[in-house]
Amino acid sequence: MRLLAAALLCLILAACSRTPLQEQQAYVFGTRVEVIVVSPEAEQGRLAIAAVLREFDRLHRAYHAWQPSELMDLNLAIAAGRPQKVTPELAAFINEAQNFAKQGDYLFDPGIGELIKLWGFQADEFVAQLPAEADIKAWLASKPSVADLRIEGTTITSRNRHVALDFGGYLKGVALDRAAAILRQQGINNALINIGGNIMALGSKEGRPWRVGIQHPRQPGPLATLALHDGEAIGTSGDYQRFFELDGKRYAHLLDPRRGWPAEHTEAITVLTSGPQAGTLSDASSKPIFIAGPDGWREMARKMQIGMVLRVDRNSHIQITPALRERLEFIGTPPEMSIVD
Repeated sequence: MRLLAAALLCLILAACSRTPLQEQQAYVFGTRVEVIVVSPEAEQGRLAIAAVLREFDRLHRAYHAWQPSELMDLNLAIAAGRPQKVTPELAAFINEAQNFAKQGDYLFDPGIGELIKLWGFQADEFVAQLPAEADIKAWLASKPSVADLRIEGTTITSRNRHVALDFGGYLKGVALDRAAAILRQQGINNALINIGGNIMALGSKEGRPWRVGIQHPRQPGPLATLALHDGEAIGTSGDYQRFFELDGKRYAHLLDPRRGWPAEHTEAITVLTSGPQAGTLSDASSKPIFIAGPDGWREMARKMQIGMVLRVDRNSHIQITPALRERLEFIGTPPEMSIVD
């Protein structure tokens, strides 16, 4: 969760400029969130931020994977083999998640909640304990996927009782897009929204682009900084955000559904997105690119139409696409890196 913290702190400290800034933090989606708005009317800014944080809280409560929620009710119904009527919003989320999963060859699959639970990542605190090998094999044999779900209006059925939805790799991006819409409705055209390192920029700060940092996965402080333009979003999936260590080895929450084990070949993937649903895309696309690994990440990025990607492999070597390299400003002497077309 350290992602971008240093750079955002710099932004907050710079708030003594001519432009009135309002900023508030909260803890939602299992991470720290920040909303910074530029508004000459302090009350307008405070009300807009409050509306955003209320929506974050609502999404968190409605779609929590292991605490009482509408999503948990659906998972219980799937496990029992019965149809479940859901809200139109949840039906739309499932349909959208199915489309993203298919586009990413199901390396990102919100239907693997059982596997996430086996690894202990459906918890606020992680226990350093490996799941039983027999349990992993049984899960792999059942082959659950979000593709197993059928949507008829607002009724959900599943051909596989082992499907358990977990929107942890998707909902933060949705929340970014929701926040942007709410802020614009409230008359706020200049803002920065950070949800645990998934960031979206609206407008600018005193006519200058918002500048954020990309955290180095193995060192304190940012690896580089990046100017975000209006409507752009940045998303990072890293093995340093949610993980546990056992016998000197790191086990991260980014699970490869083909193997049932955490992906070990990558430390971090950062993507830069723009256009409609930039926030959702920044969250949903970084996962399959991460899991695709050294031989498949570039092709996966192309398939998901992501042209700006930075990858840090397990040896901390940097691979980057030309378009993103042009946008980054590295701290100090630029590190050695490979430019990958």
